[in-house]
Amino acid sequence: MAEAAEAGVAAAGAASALLDLPEPLLLLILGSLHDPRSRHRASMACRRLLAAERATRAAMALRGDPRTPDFLLLPPAFCFPALERLDLSLASPWGHPLLSSASRVAGAPASASSNHLPLSPEEAAERNAFVAARLAAYFPAVARLAVYCRDPSTLASLAPCWRATLRAVKLVRWHQRPLDLPGGADLEPLLGSCPALAALDLSEFYCWTEDVVPALDAHPAAAARLTDLDLGLAGASNGFHAAELGAIATACPGLRRLVAPCVFNPRYVDHVGDDALRSLAVSCPRLTVLRLSEPFEPASTSQREEAGITAVGLVAFFAALPGLEDLTLDLQHNVLEAAPAMEELARRCPRIKVLTLGCFQGLCKAAWLHLDGVAVCGGLELLCIKNCEDLTDASLAAIGRGCGRLAKFAIQGCNLVTSDGIRRLAVALRPTLKEVSVLHCRFLHTAACLAALNPIRDRIESLEINCDWEEVEQPSSSCVANGTTGSDHEDDEPSEMAYQSAPKKCRFSYLEMDNYESWEMLRSLSLWCPAGQLLSPLISAGLDSCPVLEKISIKVEGDLRTCPRPFHGSAFGLSDLGAFQALAKMKLDLSEAVGYALTAPTGHMDLSQWERFYLSGIESLLSLYELDYWPPQDKDVNHRSLSLPAVALFQHSIGLRKLFIHGTTHEHFMSFFQKMPNLRDVQLREDYYPAPENDMMITEMRAESCLRFEQQLNNRQFRQIPD
Repeated sequence: MAEAAEAGVAAAGAASALLDLPEPLLLLILGSLHDPRSRHRASMACRRLLAAERATRAAMALRGDPRTPDFLLLPPAFCFPALERLDLSLASPWGHPLLSSASRVAGAPASASSNHLPLSPEEAAERNAFVAARLAAYFPAVARLAVYCRDPSTLASLAPCWRATLRAVKLVRWHQRPLDLPGGADLEPLLGSCPALAALDLSEFYCWTEDVVPALDAHPAAAARLTDLDLGLAGASNGFHAAELGAIATACPGLRRLVAPCVFNPRYVDHVGDDALRSLAVSCPRLTVLRLSEPFEPASTSQREEAGITAVGLVAFFAALPGLEDLTLDLQHNVLEAAPAMEELARRCPRIKVLTLGCFQGLCKAAWLHLDGVAVCGGLELLCIKNCEDLTDASLAAIGRGCGRLAKFAIQGCNLVTSDGIRRLAVALRPTLKEVSVLHCRFLHTAACLAALNPIRDRIESLEINCDWEEVEQPSSSCVANGTTGSDHEDDEPSEMAYQSAPKKCRFSYLEMDNYESWEMLRSLSLWCPAGQLLSPLISAGLDSCPVLEKISIKVEGDLRTCPRPFHGSAFGLSDLGAFQALAKMKLDLSEAVGYALTAPTGHMDLSQWERFYLSGIESLLSLYELDYWPPQDKDVNHRSLSLPAVALFQHSIGLRKLFIHGTTHEHFMSFFQKMPNLRDVQLREDYYPAPENDMMITEMRAESCLRFEQQLNNRQFRQIPD
């Protein structure tokens, strides 16, 4: 008892010493805490720490409903004067207008009922102005804002509140664009009300490509001030034509970063080609980040035609952008003989560090000992190559010799690359390479890919691979003789081969590197699985020891309707992930797994049975803290709903604290989650296009259902939660 009393006195003395610190020093200490839960714990100690936490908070994402009386009538002391980043895009209920003239919710969520009462236009404007004013009072210095906008009324109320401070805005919308809106109406309130706006992010905002140019033309002064423009456009099935891209560049000459989907298909009128790229570079000479992509793919590689972009045009394009640091040209149509253009890129743009290329052929021939093509870009730190049909093992060896600063390397759809090429690259880049992605390469099944990465097994931090357990026969000797796998001057036996670094100070042999038994630095793992494929062989394939792995992402893609029915009692293999003791976050994405939502034909399984197959064993992941889950879908009825077996399996994951379901479910299924002892954050997010406009069944979750569930979850006695 005496020892306990002494310990209590010592702890009280330490706490009082902390509180005796001068105010500037206390604010500095709290400002160094970035973990939200750590800040929350500190703020609960006393009123002085609570005030200090509010004074130093720089970012916040509101998850509740900011329209409730409990939030709108908070005292003036509830103020965050230093908060610059405010995210309102996840406010509950998700996807419903934050400010709208449609209806009001009386007494929700304070009361169990939610009666929708119609609002007159005057009442709606008054209510929206009041909510916006309270947000501006709580967060007076917002400079970066993210908000879900179903219609322009939300921006019309919020944008004037931060007129003087707002510099960056991200708009989110996965629902269909209102058909009665004129072109550019979604962006009109923002560009017209925020003179300091410099960055606009539409990467998760569904609108038409025809909406962008009219909005920029209507506000030339605001467009000229933009330096960062992301036009990713959620759910976009087409891109900007050459005339539209030129109009955007003309309206925004000060751009330093531009992201846009474009039409590169030569069969389309006004497709983006050499002239369009050159015009873009001339209009925006200060670009440092340029990411252009083609948002749709041809049915097969045989349908890939030659794009309207040539090596000669690329040389002129690079010459006009000497400050380029990050370049993405992700095409679905071939650019031939690209090696000379890559050499000019290295010479004309010496600061280039990030490069992503899709369907560029002839990037690095590696026919001789000298470096050529992309291997000449020695300053690259990230290189991603997609669908390069003539990239060989010798090409990867040359890239490893020439690009000595690479920290991240990714290849996708390069069917001539084998495990030997990956091993050569890993040996050459052992001092720098931290992140690797290898997807959809014909000769690189999972075990071969993992074995090829043995030289950097103890250094790699992020890995993305296919779950492909079938070994494909390697290229024949005749292919090597014909030069399809590159030069053969380094093809010695792996056990005898060694790599010597440029300064010739150290040598690494394959035998020494293969002795590494643990992926001791691996923190993030991403897996792509075809539909019906098992995850179980993953551990035996080479990922047997990952002591610090804390995040895993699993993507399942394919047609479940054509997959054979699994054996009785078989499961996907999530229980095997229990070997990763530090695993805290998981993303399980079944959104591209297509099946039968309703009654399945004889001999087939419906989606609820497939969900049981994929989620069985999730209760074995005792350390799992956060889960993002995308249910499988039936495209014929636009159905993505959590089934009863999935809910029952989630209920047994007693360690889960955060659960985000990217779909919908039945209201009575949500009651299962009330029995999970540690669960504190649950949200349904229909963040896919097109998000359903209306509830199709009376038992589906509606806005009031979400609010009612969140109220019940928050009203649980805190003594039920251990921490």
